[in-house]
Amino acid sequence: MCLILLAHRSHPDYPLVIAANRDEYYVRPAAKAAFWQDFPHILAGRDLEGMGTWLGVTRKGRFAALTNFRDPGERKTDAPTRGELVSGFLKSDMEPRTYLDEIAPLASQYNGFNLLIGDIDEVYFFSSREGVVQQVPPGVHGLSNHLLDTPWPKVVRGKQRLQAALAAEPGVEALLELLHDREPAKPGELPDTGVGPEMERVLSPALIVSPQYGTRASTAVLFGGDGAVNFNERTILRGGEIGATVSLRFFLDH
Repeated sequence: MCLILLAHRSHPDYPLVIAANRDEYYVRPAAKAAFWQDFPHILAGRDLEGMGTWLGVTRKGRFAALTNFRDPGERKTDAPTRGELVSGFLKSDMEPRTYLDEIAPLASQYNGFNLLIGDIDEVYFFSSREGVVQQVPPGVHGLSNHLLDTPWPKVVRGKQRLQAALAAEPGVEALLELLHDREPAKPGELPDTGVGPEMERVLSPALIVSPQYGTRASTAVLFGGDGAVNFNERTILRGGEIGATVSLRFFLDH
């Protein structure tokens, strides 16, 4: 994932709302969102190279989502897949803080990452760059390829648009639409993450389009106060063309 927008305890009917874009190289194979055959309680897309995932939920209401921390100067070629950090939480019954406390000592083995995990009651954040487990307070938050709520243009715009969607009745189409924002940041607003100004501009919109790399999927998840979970994943094709949407609705197991 390269953009995760999250509203926790910010709407009376939806205690948790997630809108996120997954950005990846087009050649990396992936399966669309579905309940996994080997772990039927997990609903997520799947990276068919590392066999982990970038965002998923469970029938008991757990969620996990990950972004890479962009720092090309510290990339490890032999690091394990970061997607296993997401699937590991979804497979487990561990409390969110306990899970993050256990992976924190292992974080240096991976390339840089940010991890959001939790449920409708509690949300936690961990970044391999900071190495500190943090409980996320109620409110609207945004995460890209830096720390939580770092004011990159796509994060600021995304949070504003999510707040606007919450002010109305938050619907799936509104959440997916805000993820399709293709407006690049102005030159003076671009971060400096070591990839050069031209690539910074390419990577600056919520929806990224470039020849080899771009947004592959947009996901909107609404956790209702009535126990219903509405999960929607829209495929984004090479060139930025909007593809098919997988929509699944289920009620939490108690």
